Amino acid sequence: MTHRPLSTYRLQIRKGFTLDDAAEVTGYLADLGASWAYLSPLLAAVPGSDHGYDVVDHSRVDDDRGGAEGLERFATAARGAGLGILIDIVPNHVGVAIPRVNLWWWDFLRLGRSSRHAVAFDVDRRLSEGRVRLPILGSALSEVLSSGDIVVDTTPAADAPDGTLSYFDHVLPLAPGTAGLADDLTALLDAQNYELRFWEDQNTDLDYRRFFAVSELAGIRVEIPDVFDESHREIVRWITAGLADGLRVDHPDGLADPGAYLERLADVTGGAYTLVEKILEPGEELPSWWRTDGTTGYDAMAEIDRVLIDDDGVAALDRLDATLRQETGLTPAASWPDLIHSTKLMVAEDLLQSEIRRLVRALPFGVVGAEHALAEIVASFPVYRSYLPAGREHLQHAIDDATRRRPDLAASIAELAPLLLDPTLEVAQRFPQVTGAVMAKGVEDTAFYRHTRLGTLTEVGGDPSIASVSIDEFHDAQRARLASWPHSLTALSTHDTKRSEDVRARLSVLAEVPDRWAEVLSELRNVASTGHGPLDAMLWQAAVGAWPISSERLLAYGLKASREAAESTGWQHPDLEFEKGIEAIALAANGAARGILESFVGEIIDDGRVNSLSAKLLQLAAPGVPDVYQGTELWDHSLVDPDNRRPVDFGARSEMLRRLDADVARGVLPAVDDSGLAKLLVTSRMLRLRRDNRELFYRYRPGGVAGEASDHAVAMDRGGVLAVATRLPVALARRGGWGDTVLLRRELPATDALTGRRFDRGPVLLSELLETYPVALLVDER
Repeated sequence: MTHRPLSTYRLQIRKGFTLDDAAEVTGYLADLGASWAYLSPLLAAVPGSDHGYDVVDHSRVDDDRGGAEGLERFATAARGAGLGILIDIVPNHVGVAIPRVNLWWWDFLRLGRSSRHAVAFDVDRRLSEGRVRLPILGSALSEVLSSGDIVVDTTPAADAPDGTLSYFDHVLPLAPGTAGLADDLTALLDAQNYELRFWEDQNTDLDYRRFFAVSELAGIRVEIPDVFDESHREIVRWITAGLADGLRVDHPDGLADPGAYLERLADVTGGAYTLVEKILEPGEELPSWWRTDGTTGYDAMAEIDRVLIDDDGVAALDRLDATLRQETGLTPAASWPDLIHSTKLMVAEDLLQSEIRRLVRALPFGVVGAEHALAEIVASFPVYRSYLPAGREHLQHAIDDATRRRPDLAASIAELAPLLLDPTLEVAQRFPQVTGAVMAKGVEDTAFYRHTRLGTLTEVGGDPSIASVSIDEFHDAQRARLASWPHSLTALSTHDTKRSEDVRARLSVLAEVPDRWAEVLSELRNVASTGHGPLDAMLWQAAVGAWPISSERLLAYGLKASREAAESTGWQHPDLEFEKGIEAIALAANGAARGILESFVGEIIDDGRVNSLSAKLLQLAAPGVPDVYQGTELWDHSLVDPDNRRPVDFGARSEMLRRLDADVARGVLPAVDDSGLAKLLVTSRMLRLRRDNRELFYRYRPGGVAGEASDHAVAMDRGGVLAVATRLPVALARRGGWGDTVLLRRELPATDALTGRRFDRGPVLLSELLETYPVALLVDER
């Protein structure tokens, strides 16, 4: 029987926090109540990588992260603490930023097609006769040749018998027999198995598949058995040697056939617990035939966020957004479908144009207007990808929508349709890999930074056009998870979230006070502004949500957010003059605008904490396997990476937990204050309850709530546990509190695991149950 976790705790392993450092916190994780430790990627990565998703050697654990011995020591410590181990793996791509440290890539560059690793890389040999195109030059090749910036060294080396050539920090191997051309640089370059290109050509003329639009991450073909075996040998060893119990698969949608990959992975790991980082659009279901235990939990995050949001208030924020656009001379906001179509089309025609052109080259015959037609179909695709023969309805939707938007391309689109539906054709096999990349870049990395009315809603896995879900809809989603994917992860914060759970919880309050927020935003913009109203709203929301925040952190966020939005500035050609406005906002946050920020945050901070504790309780009590991202057992007000990968003080947290346990044992409960102890209480009590009393979590039923304020409570009956959370705290206070609202209970006495209070049989007034905290966790006495 597959060993599965009851909860997980995510640790970011890096040079500054190695496997040995992680081993030292296993006791704390066990004390907290976590079931498994969940580790970020461990295989050897590009030197200096802080995330590990740029693997350069599949055969070994990264030395900077602790190496093989470090993993052994961590596993021993984890087992001693009673923890299982889940490890993140990266099957889709490898890091090629420093070719020499990636032995596969280096060998491929040196030997070309004769390299035994050539088959591993997804290179279109129809371009440049299979010479892989490297977009590393700062200008056109002709200019570089005349500048003398390319240096040839024919000194033999163990990994470069014919020598190397260098272009600034880029070092590349010379092909066998070409060193004699050193005096004729043009001829030497022509003789290599790679072709040097201007970096701006990366969007249009590359011939290797990348991770999204990142040229330093090259896709690999794990659908080929030998490539799979060689890239997974060490990973399989972790499972068979007892160093890991489960695997988290990064970006399966980049693979040629995710379902087949998961089949093979399950076969070689003996069916080990496996999760996929799969983002599901609203209404989309995880393929039922995949051999996986579920997703990494973005779907649950969207449900929890939205049950705590005031839908009417979001409508008011829409009106504020319209005013900001009008005042700053911008066009009215497009509908969400139109917005993401435009951003996806931009990505398809620019950042990922080379992938669209590869689809054109893969067609079995020429189609007039194929490039533009394919870009339109990709931009209209409603989910990340299809898995033919499944998902034909999504392709039909895209075809119909593209035809409606571009009637001038109707004939081309109609000619392409049957080709994209034929899984025997290369174009149909590659098309889903492209739609996923375009969706990720066009929506998560672009539209989310343009749609700024409420930051809570623009989160990975969410659809901001769906502002809220009703309590009934929330319950339906939880019942569905229990019935279909009971071991799927649930998340509130991850290494990829745009804003941490507590930032989003605080920002959700804005939907309850939209008029007040409009006043405050006007005051803030009078202090500092970029001149772009919606961008100002996003940046000042970031300051409010993450307050207190340094100007350095806010500036880093602002630059990333504005460049991702690609409206007034961008990554390839930043508008430094425009970005002075972003710097002005960052500086003003801790200068002239500090008083405004502190005053407003003071107004909403308590309501934000209500939302935080409610979200945490709902996630930890609901069906699925709850994951706690490192550090979020206390208040955590982080923004997008790398802000959310800052060091965590585990020593302080361990001491706080020890003191909390001692205080609670003598009847002293923590206040809901800046310390975050109240959140630590909710997290630890809930995790421990799941771990030590799993028999209490055997079903899901909506809890019974009746009375005048019943729409302010979300209650879930898990069998032997009844969890209750508060929603819309501002409106609750305006109506005068809970009044006669009651929680309907069975005729059993119960104890609140958070406060230790005992409640007799039958209904209990929510005003009494929630007088200490906005959440409660009633455990039946049997």
